[in-house]
Amino acid sequence: MILTTTNGVEGRPVQQYLGIVAGEVILGVNVFKDIAAGFRNIVGGRSGKYEEELRKGRDGALAEMLQYAQQLGADAVIGIKIDYETVGGQMLMITASGTAVKLA
Repeated sequence: MILTTTNGVEGRPVQQYLGIVAGEVILGVNVFKDIAAGFRNIVGGRSGKYEEELRKGRDGALAEMLQYAQQLGADAVIGIKIDYETVGGQMLMITASGTAVKLA
């Protein structure tokens, strides 16, 4: 399965559009990570724990989107967009969406 942010795959024209597919993940960040991130905020530097959570969330949203595309019999998902939003002040929602297609 090809996953791409572009609107097509070079050398492989779209034969059929199967529909929009999406995956969503909502993450709750625990209080210990919040405390560690707070210290990082004061002294500077990157927050490895938050970055790890973001990667896990992004990978989860992409995996869910991929699963739906496979159910449709897609060869690729094109035009993928990834979005990050806060929910309720303490949770992070990550969505991945794109168009499932059959390629020539």
